[in-house]
Amino acid sequence: MIPQNFKDILSNTDNAGFYQTLALIFFMLFFVALVIYVFSRPKKYYKEEEEAPLGDDQDDDDFNLKN
Repeated sequence: MIPQNFKDILSNTDNAGFYQTLALIFFMLFFVALVIYVFSRPKKYYKEEEEAPLGDDQDDDDFNLKN
């Protein structure tokens, strides 16, 4: 029998519970690391990013002058 998808491969092994637990742990570690990274950035970084859509770009001004 050829497995049709990833679920079939994991459900037919003896260590399926271990693989699922390992995947959950990796996901949680990634999520926690991402949250720590976001909160460790200085607020100045986010302030600059927050105002980016409202700022005037030189490229936009050049485009408007050509039309």
